[in-house]
Amino acid sequence: MSEHLIEVRDLKQYFPVRVGFFKSIPLKAVDGVSFTINAGETLGLVGESGCGKTTVGRSLLHLYVPTGGEVYYDGQLVTERNIQGFRKNMQMVFQDPYSSLNPRMTVSDIIGEPLDIHKLCRNSKERKDRIRELMDLVGLNTEHANRYAHEFSGGQRQRIGIARALAVNPKFIVCDEPVSALDVSIQAQIINTFEDLQAKLGIAYLFIAHDIFVVRHMSQRIAVMYLGRVVETADADEICEKPMHPYTISLMSAVPVPDPKIARSSKRIPLQGDVPSPLKMPSGCAFRTRCKYATEQCALECPKLTDRGDGHMVACHNM
Repeated sequence: MSEHLIEVRDLKQYFPVRVGFFKSIPLKAVDGVSFTINAGETLGLVGESGCGKTTVGRSLLHLYVPTGGEVYYDGQLVTERNIQGFRKNMQMVFQDPYSSLNPRMTVSDIIGEPLDIHKLCRNSKERKDRIRELMDLVGLNTEHANRYAHEFSGGQRQRIGIARALAVNPKFIVCDEPVSALDVSIQAQIINTFEDLQAKLGIAYLFIAHDIFVVRHMSQRIAVMYLGRVVETADADEICEKPMHPYTISLMSAVPVPDPKIARSSKRIPLQGDVPSPLKMPSGCAFRTRCKYATEQCALECPKLTDRGDGHMVACHNM
């Protein structure tokens, strides 16, 4: 048994991009990401669009074969050769509930497919009972098992996706922006479903999202990404109340405040310039071209995550 359920060390994911007939250059979608997740814990992963959040989740599960780095599940190294043996323990809930479900399959077949692949049921009655149990667990009407995905609403489709992920009794689920495509009222229901399942089954989550409020509510710890790297990691309340990295500070200042008095007194901290192209990354710290604290050292050396106390990790030379 390992101290951590999931341990990611220096994960890299590069995609070759052709720039000529015979030449290609690497697009560094994920460049040296490291983090840990304990059993039953939720780690939130936030950052602007294109920073590599989804790629981290997919690479972690080997949906993309990592270019470099290591992923450990309960102390065991996960590789391309042995990933099939870990599929029952690590699952994913995808962002789009409309395109992640096969329109030609009934709900019963969608949820039952993992059971068939891993041969978890001895007969058709056991399979049928398990499917109904999973539908009931995520709040779906078991009488609708023979309907097709297009006959359900967005929230119901996402529940189908959650039931499919739960079919093999995983201990870890990557939640790739599972509520971003849903209405606000439905988002709350799906978030409550995730929390109830974690309380009942002890599942660990990597929860990827844009909404800071959602991530703070769901997560015990939060990691902030910028252009393929983690720039700050801390407890959820700590990183929201006392951010240290200049990017995180700007990110938190952009979060809407529901209290109008506090909103008027709070100050928005805009970033300078534009996001650099991942094909032409600046030397040293990727954030230095937009940071008012940047120095010569930032151009020469990429900062490493260092502990600033109580596990608050920050990758910055000047903060």
